[in-house]
Amino acid sequence: MSEPLIDVEVAYAMPDEQAVIPVTVPGHATVESAICASGLLSSFPELDKTALDVGIFGSACKLEQPLKQGDRVEIYRPLVHDPKEARRQRAAK
Repeated sequence: MSEPLIDVEVAYAMPDEQAVIPVTVPGHATVESAICASGLLSSFPELDKTALDVGIFGSACKLEQPLKQGDRVEIYRPLVHDPKEARRQRAAK
């Protein structure tokens, strides 16, 4: 008997471009395996597999997180500015 497959999406957004890649992975797949299956690591060379911040539907998680049918894996970019520091600077003006 073959292992069931699940359908998930892997999303990565740049300021001027976004990619949402549907992938079909084995039922025991993790966030990391879905990202590898999506091909986004080769499409966006700035992504470092060892230092990715990721989440599922906006909730941060680890690369080892198991996936469920219909999940959307999101790869987050690093913040350009610290939000707390930006708020302090605006308040000081």
